[in-house]
Amino acid sequence: MYPQPALPGCWWHPNRQTGLSCARCGRPACPECLREAPVGFQCTDCVHAGAQQQRQQHRQYRSSSLGEQTIAGARPSNSVVVTATLLAVNVAVFLITVIQAKSLFDNGNAQLEKLGELWTYPTLGGGEWWRIFTSGFLHYGPIHIAANMFSLWLIGRALEPVFGRIRFLALYFVSMFGASTAVLLFDQPNQPSAGASGALFGLMGCYAVIVLKLRLNPTWLLITLVVNAYITFSVANISILAHVGGLVTGALVAVALLYAPERNRARWQAIGLVVIVVALAGLVIWRSTQFPALQCQLEMLRGYESYVCGR
Repeated sequence: MYPQPALPGCWWHPNRQTGLSCARCGRPACPECLREAPVGFQCTDCVHAGAQQQRQQHRQYRSSSLGEQTIAGARPSNSVVVTATLLAVNVAVFLITVIQAKSLFDNGNAQLEKLGELWTYPTLGGGEWWRIFTSGFLHYGPIHIAANMFSLWLIGRALEPVFGRIRFLALYFVSMFGASTAVLLFDQPNQPSAGASGALFGLMGCYAVIVLKLRLNPTWLLITLVVNAYITFSVANISILAHVGGLVTGALVAVALLYAPERNRARWQAIGLVVIVVALAGLVIWRSTQFPALQCQLEMLRGYESYVCGR
């Protein structure tokens, strides 16, 4: 008989012979130095190294925005700082117009209102493109501002955590752009309008897409729509076309954000938003070719300061 070869000693306890080894590194190990692993048994060093590697990969996964995400691809957060900032800016602008007009209920005569409200002739003929967005921060009277800010707070608190700050800002301003585009295309050229409701209807259009996608209860959405519809018909100089344009644009933005492929989602979302913005800009530019160049300025007419456009 041939003598049996001696078993190797444990890597950590050389005086202990063992026929076992680590399934990961292959080093001989006694039963005391082995731990059960998903595949076989591993030594304590490999178990510790594997746990460190797993934690590092998890951190990299989260930092690359591939970890926990909302349905829009944003990191989960309860922050509503953008909503609060937009609300504060709207209220501040309203107070400025009240001071300028020296009237809480008749602030439409304020100089800031006349220079910023959406009016087709100065916007397209006079080249005052800023009115497309400044009009979204102007309001006529306390009921108008109160209703819109109440809606903004309700809808913003629901949507901003879902979309994150950047996507929510994009949703808000692209919806505002769509609302103004509808007014410039189809409304009476000599009828000024203002208000955040165009952007707010864009948020509601977005929320409608979420309701359909996730099959949520639409009651809250319907109540908000009814309240804003009442304001639409009860306050002067509020454009129904702006509401429709904002609603449709917001829904399109929601589709671009929510239905983008998961792989390279941010890039596809950006491409979708760019397509929508370019389409709206193209419509506005086309519409502007139908108006002659105009000179617009503030003038005193019959004792009142008015904004006049002429060749």
